[in-house]
Amino acid sequence: MKSFLQELFRTGLYKRSQGRVVRQVTFAVIAITVALGCFKLSQSLDDWGPLVRYGVPGLITAIGVWIGFRIVNHPEFADFLIAVEAEMNKVSWPTRSELFRASGVVLVTIFLLAGILAMFDLLWSGIFRYLNIV
Repeated sequence: MKSFLQELFRTGLYKRSQGRVVRQVTFAVIAITVALGCFKLSQSLDDWGPLVRYGVPGLITAIGVWIGFRIVNHPEFADFLIAVEAEMNKVSWPTRSELFRASGVVLVTIFLLAGILAMFDLLWSGIFRYLNIV
């Protein structure tokens, strides 16, 4: 906990050039989440004065964005994000035609299974109505 608190007040970047894309995306998600939460907070503070309505969420947004920035540069978390980006670079992504073909197979399978489940539902509901259970 002590190292995390020390890390909050640093301004440098840990391993600046490694894992850049994943870190930027992670920071953007954290910042957007904090901003949306503070926007909702400002809406709920509608009855308060403008200083409280906009000042408190603004301060919380600034603190949250700074903490998010420091989290993605915390050595342990940054090393994890660097490893994630390295693994994502090893993935062999499908071509456009492979993607459409695989998506078609998934959709056909889902509709077939839905049809089979509907048939079972009709069968069992008919049996239970015949037996006068339901």
